[in-house]
Amino acid sequence: MSPVAKLLAQRQQLMEQLENDPGPNEREEIERLLAKIETALSFLDPDDPAAEGE
Repeated sequence: MSPVAKLLAQRQQLMEQLENDPGPNEREEIERLLAKIETALSFLDPDDPAAEGE
C-alpha cells in the first residue's frame, strides 16, 4: 500500500470517528490528526487526483 493510500485510509477512519459525535477533547484530537494528514498528502503528491475531494 502506498503512503498516499495509507493516509487516505487513515483520513477515512478519522472521518468516520467524527460522525460518531465524539467528546470535545476527542474531536479536537481527531481534527488535529486530520490536519496533519492533509498536510502530508499535499507534500507527498499534490497532483494526485485521488487525494483531491475524498
